[in-house]
Amino acid sequence: MNLVEMEGVSFSYKGGPVLEGLDLRVGEGERVAVLGPSGCGKTTLLRLLAGFLPPAKGRILLGGREVSGPGRILAPPEERNLGVVFQDLALWPHLTVRGNLEFGLEARKVPREERDRRIGETLALLGIGEFARRKPSQLSGGQQQRVALARALVLRPDLLLMDEPLSSLDFDLRKKLRAEILRLQEELRFTLLYITHDREEAFHLAQRVLLLSKGRIAFRGTPEEARTFLGS
Repeated sequence: MNLVEMEGVSFSYKGGPVLEGLDLRVGEGERVAVLGPSGCGKTTLLRLLAGFLPPAKGRILLGGREVSGPGRILAPPEERNLGVVFQDLALWPHLTVRGNLEFGLEARKVPREERDRRIGETLALLGIGEFARRKPSQLSGGQQQRVALARALVLRPDLLLMDEPLSSLDFDLRKKLRAEILRLQEELRFTLLYITHDREEAFHLAQRVLLLSKGRIAFRGTPEEARTFLGS
């Protein structure tokens, strides 16, 4: 079954069209990377799926439910059962690690006992339980990245959206966290849509790669097929 369906989706900013007639389907539990240069529409695609923007044309369905239509957001982000890891991480600087994880659960009115259980499990899963009382400024870049991932996963999302999440890290740490993302996806079985401009990152993480160019999907296929298409 498809978890994500985008049908004829277009979006424009004042400077002109960003996405044009885009069709996309992502199956439950699938890992898909959206690859392309800056300005090709990758982040706009993520923001449309997350419910931060309405499409100008077309419609978006999650789990068979229409969540956005032309000029309309039918289900806000908090009703889409998804998690987002932004490029800049967007951690709350005034909250502790635990507070960052608890914020979204409180917004969804998850009972205290369930919040405590989920937070404990997620901190353990990411290996950051010892940092629960620290604030983001007291953590390294890799530790902050794990907190951002934990904050998304504590919501138990069906869909995880990641927007260039490892771009600011050094090579060795990127490799380590890529392996961590794969481990978590295989263990928790969420659907992953991963936005990146890094070919090797896309090939390593995804079961299927989409190449976005000038607001349209120029290619879709396996990582091996993408390597051939891109000549790399």
